[in-house]
Amino acid sequence: MLKTATAIFLGLATSFTFFLLSPPPKSSFHSLFTSTSLSDNASISHHLYTLTRRPHVAGSEANAEAAAYVLSVFTSSNIKSHIASYEVSLTYPAQRSLSLTRPPPEPPTAFSLRQEIYDGDPYADVSDQVQPTFHAYAKSGTVSAPVAYVNYGRVEDYTTLKEMGVNVSGTVVLARYGEIYRGHIVKNAYVAGAVGVLVYTDRKDYGGGGGDTRWFPDDRWMPPSGVQVGTVYNGLGDPTTPGWASSGDCERLSEEEVEKGGDVPLIPSLPISAADGETILGSIGGHVANEDWQGSKDAPTYRVGPGPGIVNLSYTGKQFIGTIQNVIGVIEGAEEPDRFVILGNHRDAWTFGAVDPNSGTAALLQIAERLGKMQGGGWKPRRTIVLCNWDAEEYGLLGSTEWVEENRQMLASRAVAYLNVDCAVSGPGFYASATPQLDELLKRATQEVQDPDNPSQSIYDSWVGSSNSPLIGRLGDGGSDFAAFVQHVGIPATGMFFGGGNKHKFSFISHHPLVGYPVYHSMYDDFIWMQKFGDPMFHRHVAVASVWGLVALWLADEEFLPYNYLSYAQELQTYTKDLKVEISDKNISLTPLFKSIEELQKAATTVNNQRKAIEERKGWASIWNKDHLKVRELNDRLMMAERAFTDQDGLSERSWYKHLIYGPSKHNDYESKSFPGINDAIEKAKDLNTAEAWHLVQHEVWRVSRAVRHASLILNGELT
Repeated sequence: MLKTATAIFLGLATSFTFFLLSPPPKSSFHSLFTSTSLSDNASISHHLYTLTRRPHVAGSEANAEAAAYVLSVFTSSNIKSHIASYEVSLTYPAQRSLSLTRPPPEPPTAFSLRQEIYDGDPYADVSDQVQPTFHAYAKSGTVSAPVAYVNYGRVEDYTTLKEMGVNVSGTVVLARYGEIYRGHIVKNAYVAGAVGVLVYTDRKDYGGGGGDTRWFPDDRWMPPSGVQVGTVYNGLGDPTTPGWASSGDCERLSEEEVEKGGDVPLIPSLPISAADGETILGSIGGHVANEDWQGSKDAPTYRVGPGPGIVNLSYTGKQFIGTIQNVIGVIEGAEEPDRFVILGNHRDAWTFGAVDPNSGTAALLQIAERLGKMQGGGWKPRRTIVLCNWDAEEYGLLGSTEWVEENRQMLASRAVAYLNVDCAVSGPGFYASATPQLDELLKRATQEVQDPDNPSQSIYDSWVGSSNSPLIGRLGDGGSDFAAFVQHVGIPATGMFFGGGNKHKFSFISHHPLVGYPVYHSMYDDFIWMQKFGDPMFHRHVAVASVWGLVALWLADEEFLPYNYLSYAQELQTYTKDLKVEISDKNISLTPLFKSIEELQKAATTVNNQRKAIEERKGWASIWNKDHLKVRELNDRLMMAERAFTDQDGLSERSWYKHLIYGPSKHNDYESKSFPGINDAIEKAKDLNTAEAWHLVQHEVWRVSRAVRHASLILNGELT
């Protein structure tokens, strides 16, 4: 009895001593993180200037130098860091030409396909390092055919042309950027029978509307010679290693096998400027295009053709296996080192990349510096923080996808969340997206950070505006590096940026602004554009770093993971009600889905109550009840519930995408869809209109219902 009492006394004494010697609470460091003593717009400006001094496309020497710079900042911030390299399939342009032949007596036009340097351009000395304008993974080939105008190149645009009696089969189509992903512009053209594609930036969307509008460097708009380059690959990750990592001497598909896979284009394409696009439009006759297909006020009347203008398009790509470099920094957790909070941004750019992506890279580097200083003051995270700077995102999310595929099992069992920032800043106005259990955390973080454009209020205040709650997007599109984490593995995620305050067309958090940031993917996305128009004082960069870092710190340090699955249940309820309206006359039962969502709501309430019960027992009772083990087990349930929304078979005909709640639209990689499998099945059923096709819709409803129920079981934490 005496031994027992002594043991109890020693245990209590040890615990008491531990509390006396324990370091300052982590929350005090969280306040320090956002303080002016750690946040510095001068350092973030310097990082952006350094990263954007030269064009640095994936696979280039300049991008390897940028990787070395990121690594040096991580290392000097006392963050253990390394390079994770992959050997991936990349393409550069080898030869391009474009000419236009009009009916006599008009002379032919040969296009230079060059973006013009402006007077006083400080980057003129390195402009020759910018890759010639091209589409990554474009099909090599030479075609000569009448040209037809197809508006934005959407499926519905081809439907409109068909209704007008216009046949684009055998033509080269001219489409404008602005509504859908360029890879789907090319794919839709191929399906319609076109033999080639030209994609231009219309002044109406990117040039400020024409007229007396000035353009960069005098204003923010795209110059007439500006060209939006980019990938036309419709998959994610290295095309030659679908589903496995491109590491070392790995298995690879042949070029023929890649083409059979359906994700690379089968007809040649080129991106062209507004000036070249208007010249070609002037050669097109036939029906006058609809009013919403027309250009800016002073533009010529757009007609749909085909012809009489004939386009001669030639493109040859150089395909090679190149080395890409992800820079990975790790701050090991003190209490739970096997739980990972991951922050990610990509580094590679089509040209200088001041907005896309290095505004995000500069913010990531400042987060690294702030965390390094906090470590010097005695802070250690509870869970491990991983900082990731991805490579080759622009080609098709290659760096992040290869890394996720290589580390899939470990991430599936250990990743708490993935926090993505791509284009951190392109102008005023905060915008964010998340998987729904992280909504409240985003709101909370923005309440703690001052609005860089209105110091009298928080970012949250300006984000909400006159509404009751801020608009939070979802992460179903394939537009940035969150895709592999959310859609392939099922890891909770967020994304954010400044730039939602301009007139824009954003794809949720794809960070591919189609109007709000008009020099997107052109030679003019440089430090001068950012300094003059994007963020002159670099206060928005600092604010993004503060919100991004705070979300990471709370996920890494709080005893209970700050998730709320009630938000998820409410979102699913809304999606299902919308679905009910869409298929109300199709004899599809949504009862299983409504029932599973109700179960999820109950499970979310239960786990929230369990958390409160443990929190209320703090003190000696908590030690006796071994509540630290209960906390860990409850956190595991919160962490793993998102995984349950994935299905190992993936989406029909798109098996890499495993998430049944969020995924990209089949016809636009920039568009996020809720219940993507159900949506695909509905689209097919409407087209075929057979009993079998509608039965498949019901099957997809059951699949989602099962996934939601599995999430409920995980939150409950009990076997059936």
